[in-house]
Amino acid sequence: MDAGKTPFDFSAHEKVSVAEYLKRHDFYGDLATVVSRIIEECLNRREIKVHSVQHRAKDPSSFGRKASIPSETDSNSPKYPRPLEQITDLAGVRVIAHFPATLSAIDQLLNDEFEIIERSDKSEELLEEERFGYQSVHYLVRIKHERSHLAEYNRFAASIAEVQVRTILQHAWAEIEHDIQYKSANAIPAEIRRRFMALAGMLEIADREFQEIQDANKELEAKAIRSVRKDELLGVEITPQSLKAFLEKRLGPDGRISDWNYDWTVRLLKRLGFRDLLQIERAVSRFNDDQLSNLAWGARQGQIARFELMLLAALGERYLERHPWRGQSWIDERNQEFLKRFKASGIPVGEFDPLSQTATL
Repeated sequence: MDAGKTPFDFSAHEKVSVAEYLKRHDFYGDLATVVSRIIEECLNRREIKVHSVQHRAKDPSSFGRKASIPSETDSNSPKYPRPLEQITDLAGVRVIAHFPATLSAIDQLLNDEFEIIERSDKSEELLEEERFGYQSVHYLVRIKHERSHLAEYNRFAASIAEVQVRTILQHAWAEIEHDIQYKSANAIPAEIRRRFMALAGMLEIADREFQEIQDANKELEAKAIRSVRKDELLGVEITPQSLKAFLEKRLGPDGRISDWNYDWTVRLLKRLGFRDLLQIERAVSRFNDDQLSNLAWGARQGQIARFELMLLAALGERYLERHPWRGQSWIDERNQEFLKRFKASGIPVGEFDPLSQTATL
């Protein structure tokens, strides 16, 4: 500071800035809500799955602290002499994705749905500043004219919101970073610095591995579905997706069946001893699902209910013995009654055991 120059009153600047901001706080809360809603609606429309979308107006005390930061070039002047105009994260939205590949889809969404004022990759900034951290991408956005001229968006037409996009692991780092005492690589002991760098690297590797696992899982699911369509069932693992494809082809689709139902049925099949879809096909191939349903219930039941009756007929008493709900009288008595009706109608019951060696021959 030059000799004789009056020291800048940062405290007064902070108080005045906060007072002005409080008059606009609700507005920025509304802006954040609107931007968040647009993003969520667009994510749903494009079928992009994310962990969460969060929004907030900047906390007044946080705004005050930021408004009173000294300039990097003049310690006697504030970095933000006009805080309401210069601080750009007053309305903030955070999109947290499960996988890195989703980030590019979100980037495309933001470019399509908003006017992008600025896009910054924080990982590059961290490297330049020699700070510890883990990357995320920040956008400064404005509502596009196509929306902003509509009545519900008109008051936000010229306003800027910040959108942060990161994965769950990137978010985890950002959340704990506030509790890390040292942010500068030059101010931390070499041993601790190495541990910080190793941790950041581990998180990046974990993000990539999660992505590769998801990609591999999708490919396995697609391969299983292709095999089902070609009736190539040998060795096709029993998963909710492959079972759904198998049952839809064999018994017809049923939009009422939830993912949970297929997951539960997979667990039941493995408890019964089945190892692949070919075993299942061989177990149930001799049975007519509609006939069994009419004998048991007097009417055609849903896809999973008909399939379970086919399994009951195929395994007979083994089905009752290995069922996870074995011992509950209501289900034991009901299934025993169904078996009696099947036998009385001449249906061959209990001739298949998925645990026997001959079952896969």
